[in-house]
Amino acid sequence: MTFICSVFNAAILIPYNLYRFLSSLLSSRRDNNNNNNNNPILEDAAQQVKAYGWAARDSTGLLSPFKFLRRITGEHDVKLKILYCGICHSDLHLLKNDLGISTYPLVPGHEIVGVVTEVGSKVRKVKVGDNVGVGCMVGSCRKCDQCANNLENYCPQPIYTYNSKNADGTMTYGGYSDIMVADEHFIIRWPESLPLDSGAPLLCAGTTTYSAMKYYGLDKRGLHIGVVGLGGLGHIAVKFAKAFGSKVTVISSSPGKKKDAIEGLGADGFIVSSGDTEEIRAATGTMDGIIDTVAAIHPVKDLINMLKPHGKMVVVGVPEKMEVPVFPLVAGRKTLGGSLIGGIKETQEMIDFAAARKVTADVEIIPIEYVNQAMERLQRGDVKYRFVIDVATSLAQAKRSRLMGGETED
Repeated sequence: MTFICSVFNAAILIPYNLYRFLSSLLSSRRDNNNNNNNNPILEDAAQQVKAYGWAARDSTGLLSPFKFLRRITGEHDVKLKILYCGICHSDLHLLKNDLGISTYPLVPGHEIVGVVTEVGSKVRKVKVGDNVGVGCMVGSCRKCDQCANNLENYCPQPIYTYNSKNADGTMTYGGYSDIMVADEHFIIRWPESLPLDSGAPLLCAGTTTYSAMKYYGLDKRGLHIGVVGLGGLGHIAVKFAKAFGSKVTVISSSPGKKKDAIEGLGADGFIVSSGDTEEIRAATGTMDGIIDTVAAIHPVKDLINMLKPHGKMVVVGVPEKMEVPVFPLVAGRKTLGGSLIGGIKETQEMIDFAAARKVTADVEIIPIEYVNQAMERLQRGDVKYRFVIDVATSLAQAKRSRLMGGETED
């Protein structure tokens, strides 16, 4: 007995949170189509500050230099100089308008780390000179039940860090840029012991996997946790599960990742997921929980069978659809659920935990001029495991080159 579920239909137990996320983005896209104020150079220039970054102008997804304006620092705002920004796989999808919701010009980036250069008169959370982070959100309604319970990530009126609309109707632009202005509520304080570059991807990949484990009770010492997929999300899931004190088994269709999983990341076991093997049969009923990070369509019957009775499988990847065998769920009282990013309070908790336990991403640092090649490599899975743009250094070098070439600063 099987059940076909699409993320857009979001039927029983398949990531409803993801459905809400996509639905809100689609709604935002419809609003954007009715709003003509997408020009980056706004009429009231006195209320704006100049910014510079890289943007895509159409669904080719090709990024190039882009001048635009951000709002001035309001009384509750924090202005930061961006130092590093991670590249998330969702950046690639939105650059190419894979979901049909992209608005151009589009400046991606929601794994942002920088230093505070200005604060509003009522800001108490951080001060000038502090290192801070900005993740996937820069706003929410702040009034609904979700916001009241520190779950801004499930607010029905989210404002995402890019390709979304600010309260004033202007578009949000992400971290592939030199500066950012954000409400202090959505600013993450950065621990001194956490590296800025390899810590940046935690603002998306980290909060996604951490929140899933915490909510479903998979953060307890001594549990056996399976991690499906060893990429940007998967390698962080392995690190957090080990930091929680779990036994961790990586489940992957790529046998070549076994050495890195065990020797590089400290996983306790590795199972090749393709085929009907003795290895897979031996894993039946052995795991307390599974974090599924795979975005491609893949079978889940064997994964569900690997769970112990009462076990939980949490989907954080975004496959287009999933064929779910219902009987093993019912017979074992197993749970199949989904999870998105964490709220701001939980993201801060995750960052502090990562600093204390020395959890960082495995990254390849690149200049912003390499970003188009990085996207090509990301599309074919040629990165271990996350690209991070050295925004400040590469944009400063590019600016010097422009000035030497006779271009004005305007």
